[in-house]
Amino acid sequence: MTAISADHLARSACVYIRQSTPDQVQRNVESQRRQYALVDRARALGWHDIDVIDEDLGVSGSGTRRAGFERLLHALCEGQVGAVFSLEASRLARNGREWHTLLEFCRIVGALLIDADTVYDPRQTNDRLLLGMKGTISEMEVASFRERAQAALRQKAQRGALVQRVPIGFIKTADDRIEKDPDARVRAAIETVFHKFVELASVRQVALWLHQQEILLPIARGPATAPEVVWLPARYHAVLSILKNPMYAGAYAYGRSRTETRLDAGQMIRRQIRRPRSEWPILIQDHHEGYIAWDVYERHQAMIAHNENARSRTVRGSIKRGGALLAGLLRCGHCGAKLLAQHPGPTVIRYQCSGHQLHPERASCVMFGGLRADRLVADQLLQCLTPLGIGAALEAMEHVHDTSADRVRQKALALEHASYEVTRARRQYDAVDPANRLVAGELERRWNDALRMERQVEGELQALQERRQPSLTDTAKRELLALARELPALWYGPHGSPEHKKRLLRIAVKEIIATCEGETIRLIVHWHGGAHTQIEFEKIRTGRHRYITEADIVDAVRALARIEPDARIAAILNKNQRRTAHGQLWTATRVCAVRNHYAIAVHREGERQARGEHSVGEVAAILGVGATTVLRLIRLQQLPAAQACVNAPWIVRAVDLDQFVATRHARSTPPPHHSPQLTLDIQ
Repeated sequence: MTAISADHLARSACVYIRQSTPDQVQRNVESQRRQYALVDRARALGWHDIDVIDEDLGVSGSGTRRAGFERLLHALCEGQVGAVFSLEASRLARNGREWHTLLEFCRIVGALLIDADTVYDPRQTNDRLLLGMKGTISEMEVASFRERAQAALRQKAQRGALVQRVPIGFIKTADDRIEKDPDARVRAAIETVFHKFVELASVRQVALWLHQQEILLPIARGPATAPEVVWLPARYHAVLSILKNPMYAGAYAYGRSRTETRLDAGQMIRRQIRRPRSEWPILIQDHHEGYIAWDVYERHQAMIAHNENARSRTVRGSIKRGGALLAGLLRCGHCGAKLLAQHPGPTVIRYQCSGHQLHPERASCVMFGGLRADRLVADQLLQCLTPLGIGAALEAMEHVHDTSADRVRQKALALEHASYEVTRARRQYDAVDPANRLVAGELERRWNDALRMERQVEGELQALQERRQPSLTDTAKRELLALARELPALWYGPHGSPEHKKRLLRIAVKEIIATCEGETIRLIVHWHGGAHTQIEFEKIRTGRHRYITEADIVDAVRALARIEPDARIAAILNKNQRRTAHGQLWTATRVCAVRNHYAIAVHREGERQARGEHSVGEVAAILGVGATTVLRLIRLQQLPAAQACVNAPWIVRAVDLDQFVATRHARSTPPPHHSPQLTLDIQ
């Protein structure tokens, strides 16, 4: 008692109160009362200015950041505290650094440490020794508690009995067994997630599909002993947590994450780090009934890992909308780097080794055009798929019906759940005393909300049934089966989706190794079944690409350019149903581009006449007959004429015309096609 001086009493007393977990705060009420009772002890010892610091209730003292403890240290540094009251040393700190920091601050400012029994002065050697021993014992005590608790948890986990909280879709029975949730709506929602992931092969696409179809997902809230199931719109992380949890595959896993501790600005920070599946300490397969098999779960995890675009240099990446079918499947056979898909033009694809980006000073190992490579690999795939085309068509027929049925089923279950909520609200309203308006009014509001929700879901179900896709007709089924027999036509048809083609390729192809030897590209296709296929093709030389104007069109342009301007040439080619190398209609500009590329001179006015050539109209004027008569003479081969292509103007040489005129009176005018009438030669 003599350690307390007037200087200590002139300053304030701080009563520090702490419990380690929120559960202790709720359950260990007597410990709180004992700590708050230190206020009375401080008054009994003579303090009037007492500050109670209880911000750290529910916060661990093993090195985590504590706002109350920091406020205590701040007050000590300012010299405002004469004594620090705590029930025991473990309440103040559970690690040596914070404990000895507190002791040093108290020694410097001359503050006392007081527990339920004793007053300690850190400036006294004996007291400092006792306080140091108490801090060490407190630290060792918590370390011993933690080791024993971890050993007990691990032993329980090895039996598969350590289940703190089951994921949505499961329940924990009284005998600690894990079973599927008996709620049919919950089970159907979980099954829909796995079913759509098999179809779409993307977590994001599954979340978008669920959102578009207005299918809600169940979320468990509240304590683990009595969780409340709420239905919310589908979100990406909710779908991902379902797909990545091994419990849905009937497996029990312990140690999927580990705690990593580091110092940041003098503060200890802990964070959870996910472990790869190979490092899980405990994994028990077939532990309980799951929604999918374990091999399906492993395929899902591999697919999710390959869809992580942030690791695009080591994985295939997700399926994107581009036209490069082999994107993500190609790997360099020289350096092992991934081949990237590039698009130098709107319709041009090029594959290039990504090692060039890491080492710009080196030349690219492999680089080649992608259109021919895509076609050659697709041909190999079609050879394998053609025998399976009929089965795929039949499965597609069933899929059209199943997709609509899934949406209707989900909405029907939602309506059933809404009807139950109405019945439950009505029972609660009927059970209350009508005179108690404070309770009856609230229950009546809940009943009305339940009725309103039931009507809304019923309307949505009715609208969904009206929009439901009808079953395929017999004609549609025959057309689908006919397409199945001609898979190449379906694959290369204009309506083929690049996303679907990529998905088929990734299902069948594991990886493609590309190497370059001179001007030859070699592709080794590794199929998932273990087989390998080798494909070789030559590089496309400069200027030799698929967008080359056909030779007969070039010849026609060369001939027509001597008699017609570019606009007329374009009209003639379009009339003949001829298209440019890019499949477009001809214009004067495009004809000009072809002429310039092949060094064809432009048409000059009068050059045909200078060569002694006449058009049909000019010949008709010279002979004094109609153009139809001239064309008939040409068809009967009585008047020699030439034509650059079909629908091009007929050209008659002056020499041939003079010879025809000279011999004109020596023969009769050709009779008409359909009449034996005589022709009068009127001069």
